Amino acid sequence: MKKIVLLLMVMIGVQSLSAQSSIYEFNVKDETGKEISLSEFKGKVMLVVNTATRCGFTPQYKELEALYEKYSKDGLIILDFPCNQFGQQAPGTIQEIHQFCTANFDIQFPQFDKIDVNGENESPLYTYLKSQKGFEGFDLNDRIGKALDEMFRKKNPEYDKTSDIKWNFTKFLISRDGQVVKRYEPTDKMSDIEFDVQKELAPTF
Repeated sequence: MKKIVLLLMVMIGVQSLSAQSSIYEFNVKDETGKEISLSEFKGKVMLVVNTATRCGFTPQYKELEALYEKYSKDGLIILDFPCNQFGQQAPGTIQEIHQFCTANFDIQFPQFDKIDVNGENESPLYTYLKSQKGFEGFDLNDRIGKALDEMFRKKNPEYDKTSDIKWNFTKFLISRDGQVVKRYEPTDKMSDIEFDVQKELAPTF
């Protein structure tokens, strides 16, 4: 009975978060440790991404920077949250990570302090994002997507039933009015993401 009550409380809490919260209500820390309110980005199209510097997907930084340079003037902002939860592929301090990213990819978009995106210490921002858009599966027509699916399914055949972030470079697209529009897995093509970004920016074109 206690377990049932606890489960109901958790479900109510998640539903409450989903129904009442706005992405603009969350505060995050930037790479200097300064607290930033996401309300500062009201009216912009946001792409929120958890990153790592020693991952096979790390070259996506180059694609993300190209996307930012192309559309930032039209209202796109990319929010980068390094996370060391997946294969410990984001080691070092946030200062070391920031130096690596600027030296190797010349990133200009905002980079924030390291966070957890899953588990008991996960960022409340990511609790909210996952409540809005769950995991819909990897692209099994993609070689890496298929390999990731096989790897996770060996560990847990039901892995795809949770909304947890599965790996580095998962992305969330946020509309100008703060709605979580879409979630992308790391194997999703940047060209598809760019197409969706264009749609959200459409009023300025």
